[in-house]
Amino acid sequence: MHTMHFEPAIDPLQPPTALGWHFSFVQGQLLLPQDESLTMAPSAAQVWADLAESRHFLGRLDGLDCWALKLPQAPTELRAVPLRAAMMQMPAALSGVAGRAAQVLEWDRTHRFCGVCGTATELQPGERARRCPACGHSAYPRLSPAMMALVWRRDRGQPELLLARAPHFVAGMFSALAGFVEAGESLEDCVKREVAEEVGLQVKNLRYYGSQSWPFPNSLMLAFTAEWAGGEIVPQPGEIEEAHWYPLDALPKIPPRFSISGHLIRDTAAELAAG
Repeated sequence: MHTMHFEPAIDPLQPPTALGWHFSFVQGQLLLPQDESLTMAPSAAQVWADLAESRHFLGRLDGLDCWALKLPQAPTELRAVPLRAAMMQMPAALSGVAGRAAQVLEWDRTHRFCGVCGTATELQPGERARRCPACGHSAYPRLSPAMMALVWRRDRGQPELLLARAPHFVAGMFSALAGFVEAGESLEDCVKREVAEEVGLQVKNLRYYGSQSWPFPNSLMLAFTAEWAGGEIVPQPGEIEEAHWYPLDALPKIPPRFSISGHLIRDTAAELAAG
């Protein structure tokens, strides 16, 4: 299978490519072909440029220019699809650029005016920034780091995973614990605090697993495994509906591999099963 290569850039590269990837959004939803049997494909460079309310160069994917565009409405030949659903249909590289496009457009939308003095800001060449011409304050795209922790233990020698569900999960879905990093907090401190807050447990032997950009709207998910060190499960009211220990051969419905939680749970279960 061909692996698509993405080369990030801020200013348009020269010469421009005749075809390009145009990640066009209307009210936060990605535009895809009306015919659901068709997938997103490169298009002529100027097809949507004249309609765009804002337009940002992202780089090149497999040698073709990539643009993020915000349109006032969807052209008749396209349909608006929630970003998460659209990304699940795409190859990983294309999905990643779609997420980047969404975050750049959201940053642009929320920083049109200076947060210090209220003056209209201006895009800066050579960097992803909006600068205030009055006071000089610059606003860059911000990421919100969030930890994910998959807690495990051995009960009578048999490994078990702690999985929980939040009120907003789809019916029957369980996943690892997750929460945002607070100011002044390390990732390790965040893992221990969130696990204690959400289920009342203590953990040890933290092990970094991996990360994933999560453009809903601008998170960076950092996943860990952690070994149970003590405590009984006490779900946090309003945050956790259920939380249980599950043996590896009786796991509940878990997220797909589209999300890092799906990878984390499956890979950790396989590793524990292998001893």
